Amino acid sequence: MGIGFTLETPLKVSQFGIDSVISLGDDILLEKLRKMYCGKYKLPYQEISSKSEDSRAKRITSYLNMIQGLANKEFEKLKSITAKNKKRITDYISLLPDDSKLKTDFQNLTSEYFDLKKVKAWIKDNLSMGSIDVNVMTKIDKTNYQDKEKLPIEFNDAHAAVRGFANSSLRSSIILSAGLSPRLFSYMEQFQDFHADENGVINKKIVLKVSDFRSALIQGKFLAKKGLWVSEYRIESGLNCGGHAFATDGYLLGPILNEFKEKREELTQTIFDVLSQTLSAKNAVIPKSIPPLKITVQGGVGTAAEHQFLIEQYNIDSVGWGTPFLLVPEATTVDKPTLDKLINSTEKDLYLSNISPLGVPFNSLRENTKDMEKNNFINKGRPGSSCPKKFLALNTEFTEEAICTASRQYQHLKIKELEKKAFPESQHELAYKNIVEKACICVGLGTSTLLVNGLDTKVEGEGVSICPGPNLAYFSKKMSLKQMVNHIYGRGNEITRTDRPNMFVKELFLYMDYLKKEIEQAKINTTASSKKYLTTFLTNLEVGINYYIDLFNDSLKLFAGLELTTQGDLEKCKMELQLIKVEVEDIHIPK
Repeated sequence: MGIGFTLETPLKVSQFGIDSVISLGDDILLEKLRKMYCGKYKLPYQEISSKSEDSRAKRITSYLNMIQGLANKEFEKLKSITAKNKKRITDYISLLPDDSKLKTDFQNLTSEYFDLKKVKAWIKDNLSMGSIDVNVMTKIDKTNYQDKEKLPIEFNDAHAAVRGFANSSLRSSIILSAGLSPRLFSYMEQFQDFHADENGVINKKIVLKVSDFRSALIQGKFLAKKGLWVSEYRIESGLNCGGHAFATDGYLLGPILNEFKEKREELTQTIFDVLSQTLSAKNAVIPKSIPPLKITVQGGVGTAAEHQFLIEQYNIDSVGWGTPFLLVPEATTVDKPTLDKLINSTEKDLYLSNISPLGVPFNSLRENTKDMEKNNFINKGRPGSSCPKKFLALNTEFTEEAICTASRQYQHLKIKELEKKAFPESQHELAYKNIVEKACICVGLGTSTLLVNGLDTKVEGEGVSICPGPNLAYFSKKMSLKQMVNHIYGRGNEITRTDRPNMFVKELFLYMDYLKKEIEQAKINTTASSKKYLTTFLTNLEVGINYYIDLFNDSLKLFAGLELTTQGDLEKCKMELQLIKVEVEDIHIPK
């Protein structure tokens, strides 16, 4: 969801029992928002200067504590029911799924008479806030300096973010994305709140975003060797998702979910055994039984039928919806010009770009205002960003202290290097484009929040980056929270287009397109390893397509209304893959 779009979400939705996630990427933005909210709610505010010791961690802790306190107040308002405002609680109950026990119990309680005293008692005993979770990208762990002296590793960006959360009063989850980081995972061991007590209770749970079963097992065992239990493995589609896209080697979501289903008990028991051995060796408390473990999924889900199918077919504990909520102002913070662009976007407007300084494919919106700002600088002969925040300053190609590949400094040095190579014109143009297309997303992904709240953008500029998943193409209007929730639970339909493919088929299309681009790149510079990668990718895609064909024949419910097109799409992809296989086999590896 990006850096800034959900920073205010807990204040908007947690009172309704809806979980949300705050990115801990930008402590500068968090501090600006904290100052604004302290003024708005007349709370004491003392600035945490960037020059103060451990400022990043302290800013994060302070913001999380503040947003939790404000969200708690909103929840208490909801519970303070009177005869005049009882509609608030009935509206809340109406958001719940129809098969919810809470909903049934409330309807039974109020079916004959709305007894205010009984309802208040029931609310007190049964309602709870949504969890205020946080996200840390493990790879964004920039080294920091003070007076040109390198600070110890615990002051790196990701380390400081973990510490900021650990020191907060939240009892929720930290979602670790972008893969295994041994030094960061090891650092987490020192915080007691990440450890389970003898009853398996964990104050601050660990959630891992994973792309496949092997990744889950490796990361889960690593953390278990540190005495830490992973409470949730969040499986995310490699390409049919928002933000950075970590494509698998052709492994599709359906087969991945099926492997988790078949090996869930193995995953749980194996990692608990490692945890128990580790804690025993340290004479630490071992939980009496295996702590709770959830398997969840997200990425490209667009209908109630898909949502329910994932739960029933793969025994998934819950299904995440992200991108469509960008069209719900009651849940996320998106400035109006960007919101209008999202509403009118189609498949061609939502593309897998190379604009991220991390060098990882990044889902983006064409003609977003940050890219337009970037192109203006290029046209003026001054490509690159001033890099005001430096969160992605991770490159040491030209400098001892890391800089960002989207920065003006890096691009100037890289272009000078390019000019010395005297490439042919076409090759030079391609190399130049690859340099200057990097965008300052660590700023752009937070600017929308500043614009919506009328905060100063003098340092950041007004350019907005946004990273919706491809699924947004099928949602084409601004929605209320109630409309979105009703859509998720099948009580309404907010998709007006009739040509939306099933989520599994859409992901397959994305992987086929990705493979074709990888083949074109391999033809330019073919090596034995690149050809082996393509062959592995092809094999995994073929296995996935055959799995979907069998799934289609066994589970027509999933494809209700899409039977003919789905079957045709799968067969077409299978035939096309055979042609691609021949093309890859014919690629010559130079000696």
